[in-house]
Amino acid sequence: MEVQIAVAKVKKYATSESGDTLEVVERPNGGLSVVLADGQSSGRGAKRVSNMVVRKVISLLAEGVRDGAAARAASDYLFTERQGRVQATLNILSADMQTRTLVVTRNNPAPVLVHAGGRLIRLEEESIPVGIYRGTRPVVTELPLEVGMTVIMFTDGMVHAGVRYGLRLEMEAVLQRLYRAQADEEDEENPDDQVASPPTAEHIAEALLQEALRLDQGRPTDDISVVVLQVVPHREEPRVRRMLVRLPL
Repeated sequence: MEVQIAVAKVKKYATSESGDTLEVVERPNGGLSVVLADGQSSGRGAKRVSNMVVRKVISLLAEGVRDGAAARAASDYLFTERQGRVQATLNILSADMQTRTLVVTRNNPAPVLVHAGGRLIRLEEESIPVGIYRGTRPVVTELPLEVGMTVIMFTDGMVHAGVRYGLRLEMEAVLQRLYRAQADEEDEENPDDQVASPPTAEHIAEALLQEALRLDQGRPTDDISVVVLQVVPHREEPRVRRMLVRLPL
């Protein structure tokens, strides 16, 4: 199997910098982790906070610390540095090759969506941001890695998209359209194929971001970041690793 990760993010309209920070780190025992933090408020102040949290988490993950422990340490660190006056949401999404599991770690009221086995699951157990209290614990969910699995995590800019205009982003409806369109396209090309492949991680991330921008009329009311991790078949030899990053300057 192969893990593919796609990210799409945009800053709040009329701000100098996004308050969201995202990093990808290799796990020392095999696999990858994506760490996403959203600092309180927006702009450079929020960016400093989210950077602080993400740096702490990735340094610990790179040393082999478990995801939940890394999240707790980052929360205590932010609490100590800012005396509980500043908070940040934090998500860690890990494909752990040692346990062959997907680990979802949330310090974020926003849910994480998991599409697996033909079902869409919302991981939405109550969770609080880091930095407010000492000893804040994350909500950790561990699922077996399986081909066809798609996981979507995002900052609250996705949740707030369109609210200013009395609208709401229906993520499940967007995903249903994408999966249906992919199935219809494959039916035309291969009518005898019984199992349709899912839309790509990049396609999903881009579609969700574009829908959020449409609802905000092209002027995002908050920083928006969306991460899509997908598990797909892999048959290529040699086993080449690839990464593509696009950053407008």
